[in-house]
Amino acid sequence: MRLLIVEDDPVLSDGLTVGLGLSGFNADAVGTLADARAALAGGGFAGVVLDIMLPDGSGLELLAELRRAGERLPVLLLTARDRVRDRVAGLDAGADDYLGKPFDLDELAARLRAMLRRQEGRAAAVIEWNGLRLDPATQAGRIGGRELRFSRREFTILHALAEHPGRILSKTQLEERLYGWQEDVESNTVEVHIHHLRAKLGRAFIETVRGAGYRLAAAGKGQRT
Repeated sequence: MRLLIVEDDPVLSDGLTVGLGLSGFNADAVGTLADARAALAGGGFAGVVLDIMLPDGSGLELLAELRRAGERLPVLLLTARDRVRDRVAGLDAGADDYLGKPFDLDELAARLRAMLRRQEGRAAAVIEWNGLRLDPATQAGRIGGRELRFSRREFTILHALAEHPGRILSKTQLEERLYGWQEDVESNTVEVHIHHLRAKLGRAFIETVRGAGYRLAAAGKGQRT
């Protein structure tokens, strides 16, 4: 779940990047509208955490641009402007959620998970597929009566595949989930994490589609016995 954080306070921006990372999000941060536009032009984000008061203008300008362009990317406004009329204006401008500062990081993570679920058309927090139950809030799972624990990056890959079980995700697409733009991509990271996931779920649970990428096995196939 890759996010773009648009926040000009460097201390808060760093705290959000680290804190949301611990909750399973891969967050890139910028501090101006200009940098946010450049980042969004590159694509790959599942959602945006957007401050309103920025050095080169209002975050509402960026929100309006996205909506005029028909962009449905989920946006949560995170701002000190928290009067009722501010919240109403932000939501009417096209924001998917609104949270005032100061805020609780756990609440922010929960709101982001709910916002992204709505975007995916899912009502339930837990994802279920082929006997596996995945809980994004705890980054844990359960299969065949066994509790499963995953590293942050293992869970990121499994969650990406489980969002759309029949879809093939390429190595590049999975790397985009794992790494921010300031991180160096390790050449064999995806393969290593897939190997670890198969050890926990069963070798056939994740299929390799040669020349294309990876997908979860069809329902009824691949369960570990």
